[in-house]
Amino acid sequence: MSATQQPFGFIGLGQMGQPMAANIAKAGYPLVGFDIAGTQGRLPAGAGSAVDIADLTARAGTVFVSVPDGRASLAVAREIAASPGSVGRVVDLSTIGPTAAREAAELLSGAGVDYADSPVSGGRSGAIAATISLMWAGDRAAFDALLPVLRSFSGNPFHVGDAPGQGQAIKLLNNFLSATAMAATSEAVLFGLSQGLDMGRILEVVNVSSGRNTASADKFPNRVLTGTFDAGFYSSLLAKDVQLYRDQVALAGTPDGVGSVVGELWNACAAAGGPTTDFTHIFTFLRDGTVPKD
Repeated sequence: MSATQQPFGFIGLGQMGQPMAANIAKAGYPLVGFDIAGTQGRLPAGAGSAVDIADLTARAGTVFVSVPDGRASLAVAREIAASPGSVGRVVDLSTIGPTAAREAAELLSGAGVDYADSPVSGGRSGAIAATISLMWAGDRAAFDALLPVLRSFSGNPFHVGDAPGQGQAIKLLNNFLSATAMAATSEAVLFGLSQGLDMGRILEVVNVSSGRNTASADKFPNRVLTGTFDAGFYSSLLAKDVQLYRDQVALAGTPDGVGSVVGELWNACAAAGGPTTDFTHIFTFLRDGTVPKD
């Protein structure tokens, strides 16, 4: 890799962004980062620090963005559009919903900056291990050109479509399925416990039977059965994602019978806990009616 290669930029060094940025730097790519909550102490070894977004855009050619929601993503898009500097492409790794993705793409297009709607899935543990999935909706040639750096932090990069919003659609339906599996598995396990069954044995049977799902195979044996409740994703964010999914379902006019029930349940769980309560605490919420506060 050339020592003179233009750095990649990374905006948002939080729960998911920090390990993704670390894996990019670890692979040897030059990187400059910025986080509005404070950049120092969040940067991976060897990465440069930007004082603000304008400073970052003056130095980077491709900018990755990992922020909590559509409001934050659009704020970043507006700042980049106002001062694009040397930036030719923004790769938005955030979960913001199709409407916000299309708005961000339009904002940046007006400034001559290409936008890739590229949310990721796999949680903080997946981000650390570089096994997360990435769902790119945007220019296929750009995706192919960036595959080496994408593979430095994503074990499963997919090109899912050409239009911003399509990546968000897949991410939201995926998170809805994950939310449904976690809630349904919690209810099922609680029923089994009420019958005097052992949680470990319930999981052992289910995971070689037709009820197996991501919650029974991963979250329960590794986070609930152990009592650690540390999957690394917040119930407040999952509730937000389910609501985004339901908003898009309403626009599409597709069925929402299951979604309405799941959405209400996650809203209640998020309200019962704090903003950084792990989403695996849906089990304690259903069991006790309460969630440990932050």
